[in-house]
Amino acid sequence: MDVRAPALIPDNPAFQRVGVRWVRHWNEHLFSFAVDRPASFRFRSGEFVMIGLPGEQDARPVMRAYSIASPAWAEELEFLSIKVPGGPLTGRLQAVRAGDQLYLGRKPTGTLVCDALLGGRRLWLLATGTGLAPFLSLARDPEVYERFGQVVIVHGVRRVSDLAWREQLVAQLAGDPLVSEQALLQLHYLPTVTREPFHTAGRITALIGDGRLFAPPVMGPRGFDAAIDRVMLCGSTEMIRETSALLADAGLREGSNANPGHYVIERAFVG
Repeated sequence: MDVRAPALIPDNPAFQRVGVRWVRHWNEHLFSFAVDRPASFRFRSGEFVMIGLPGEQDARPVMRAYSIASPAWAEELEFLSIKVPGGPLTGRLQAVRAGDQLYLGRKPTGTLVCDALLGGRRLWLLATGTGLAPFLSLARDPEVYERFGQVVIVHGVRRVSDLAWREQLVAQLAGDPLVSEQALLQLHYLPTVTREPFHTAGRITALIGDGRLFAPPVMGPRGFDAAIDRVMLCGSTEMIRETSALLADAGLREGSNANPGHYVIERAFVG
């Protein structure tokens, strides 16, 4: 058994130091981890924050933007990350263990929040890969179920093992301390896989095009309707570009914190 002392990091005036609570490896290139939440840290479900580690040989810390996967009420901050071999941050981050320390930014921000959307009946949370993270936050926030009658999480991945959180989402967050009853009635989870056999196959845009996205138990029209539909997009640049065009064709307007609309994307992650 490999036992080592926790990896502690030096103080940095620009960031807070936080301890790692737990790490879960979903497969060889995807993992989740959680850190302590500082008492002063406030955020809205769906926002992102900077996470990082010290640079090599006293260089500036290596920081990257990560969506917070835990809801605004949680006592810990959870994140979902890919593993990039040799990556400046993830190459090291994937090796962290409980008790190690990381840097945490002081100011969360983002547009994947309820405040950036107009009121509506159906909320679509469309994600590819680790773009699921902010929607894990929103799906566990009671405010979301108060604002929308139905919440639909669509997660597109390449392989079945990439479906992080699949068991909990299939169970409609059963056992969640705040939203389990609401999620049972209002949450619908639709995973889709592109490179392995699975009961739902194809890209998110394909599901939109052939109508599978709107099949029961989803209620309402079999297409996007600006009068009732609100959409959040997070994931690959290609998915966001193509889906945004489909939403615009359906009459939906992009929103922001300053000007709420029918759909939002997180431009911080879009190249």
